[in-house]
Amino acid sequence: MRCVDKPPLPGVSASGMGLRLSQKFVFLLFLSGLVTLCFGALFFLPDSVRLKRIFLSKTETQPVTVGSGSENDAREHLKRPKDQEHPRGMTSAKGETSTKLKSLSRKPPVSHEATEERLAGGKAQEDLTLSRSKTESASERATSPDHGANSDTFSYKKFKRCLLKHPLGRDNGKPSDPKTNERREKVKEMMKFAWDNYKRYAWGKNELRPLTRNGHIGNMFGESSVIDSLDTLYIMGLMEEYNDAKEWVQTSLDLNSNGEASLFEVNIRYVGGLLSAYYLTGEELFKNKAVELGEKLLPAFNTPTGIPRGVINLGSGTSWSWGWASAGSSILAEFGTLHLEFVHLTELSSNPIYTEKVMNIRKLLNKIEKPHGLYPNFLSPVSGNWVQHHVSIGGLGDSFYEYLIKSYLMSDKTDDDAKKMYYSALEAIEANLVQKSPGGLTYMAEWRGGILDHKMGHLACFSGGMIGIGADDGAPEKRQHYLDLAAEITHTCHESYARSATKLGPEAFRFDGGAEATATRLSDRYYILRPEVIESYMYMWRLTHDPKYREWGWEAVEALEEHCRVESGFSGIRDVYTMTVSHDNMQQSFFLSETLKYLYLLFSDDDLLPLEDWVFNTEAHPLPIILLSQSSQPFRLE
Repeated sequence: MRCVDKPPLPGVSASGMGLRLSQKFVFLLFLSGLVTLCFGALFFLPDSVRLKRIFLSKTETQPVTVGSGSENDAREHLKRPKDQEHPRGMTSAKGETSTKLKSLSRKPPVSHEATEERLAGGKAQEDLTLSRSKTESASERATSPDHGANSDTFSYKKFKRCLLKHPLGRDNGKPSDPKTNERREKVKEMMKFAWDNYKRYAWGKNELRPLTRNGHIGNMFGESSVIDSLDTLYIMGLMEEYNDAKEWVQTSLDLNSNGEASLFEVNIRYVGGLLSAYYLTGEELFKNKAVELGEKLLPAFNTPTGIPRGVINLGSGTSWSWGWASAGSSILAEFGTLHLEFVHLTELSSNPIYTEKVMNIRKLLNKIEKPHGLYPNFLSPVSGNWVQHHVSIGGLGDSFYEYLIKSYLMSDKTDDDAKKMYYSALEAIEANLVQKSPGGLTYMAEWRGGILDHKMGHLACFSGGMIGIGADDGAPEKRQHYLDLAAEITHTCHESYARSATKLGPEAFRFDGGAEATATRLSDRYYILRPEVIESYMYMWRLTHDPKYREWGWEAVEALEEHCRVESGFSGIRDVYTMTVSHDNMQQSFFLSETLKYLYLLFSDDDLLPLEDWVFNTEAHPLPIILLSQSSQPFRLE
């Protein structure tokens, strides 16, 4: 006996459940109409895109050619969705207070829920953030130029949730030790003094001439102290000054200059500074300006190899090599210092062309032969071959190596090609360039076609911090070695300061003819407010908490105050070995962007711009670590 749960449909016999022919025809007609209606709604209703993605698992994309390209490539590439998210396993190096260097320790991954709970708990910090980060009004957003940026793709709120810690720390990084906090406040006062004089006498110009109280314009676009100072002012809580700078960007920043522009300077200072300001504040103005400027840099890549030329006219798009560069070559430290900013331009614009341009550079560098594993400083953008076999970790080469390890860290440690290139280069550097003086000082010599020049430039002193932040990701048996090497190089650079009369370091110092860590040539004795030594102090403090790094930093503050501070700003000096100083009448923009920022961070707690979340570009502009799930481009060579 069979149970029937429901009564039979009209016209259907209970015994056979059959349908007459006419009823079948009507039923099929009704069913086909229903199917047509559903699929019509799916494909023709205005909001059907999301439904289509459910049913259409594969989409056709236009093939992308990686090469020299054209300036119209940016508009032709399809935008790729980034609609997945996962917790980041990135952790940061942090040691404990000790006078001995320790292996770097990594914190375990923190869930988004825990992060949000921690941020919500710090109400005082949230209030401070609200007072700083006044986002644009709806009308401002509506009138901001889009220039290819897709605001629907990148979510600033989502980005903030992905951070492991608040960018400004629980209490703006204020140290609990009163003495350290007093020193930090002194650095803040130095920044305000430098900025106020720049605004008073050189507003909108590249740099301040403090002795003559006027602005330095120069003939190159891309060195404005306003852009370089945005994030420094913000993290120091100088909000009135920050808002003045923001207003200048909104009303006076001209990106249609027809003058010469250094690709390198525009990228690290303008693009990097605007990106940093956007990520810290959420101001759409900065993001739009950064993407607009990034698009104007693309024509520089129109070469047979895709290696960009060093100079570009932002108005016409014409590019050329530096007149002083050997045989029209491009400079390693310039075309090799684009990766961090260009990857972020792809993140914000959803346009893969920026990442493709820098990945093409990396692909070419991997293909060509490297003498003794080293990267010479000059490369032809036409042939793709090295022009000279001059290798330096200082000027002309420096930031290329910096961007390899930082690209790996910024990719949430997924960019294995950058990691491999960095550690291979570091191995070659150790084998060929790292030297020990008779007095026991470790230094980086320069290499000229197989002949060592026992000179180390101030610019090369960044390498202590670079090797330090990369120590924990090297081979396990080499991690302590790398950290020790970083400490030794930083010590040598400190000695170049300690052995001068002013306690400031020369532009270059030598290790030959009986000299150690001192400048032997008059042309190398000047100091132009450079940050590299202090940069390494900051990183080594974060990695080890050895108090000597803060003491060394304070020595630099006292020397800057005594010898470089003048009535209307700060000035470089022409000879660090004489107490009767002669000033060069220039307050460099990197003094505001790098030197004072690194000093402020040195005397702050580690949760102010924590290394778990941020990587600093070569101009000290902090850029956030990118989650692989958010990235629209893989970090692996084809």
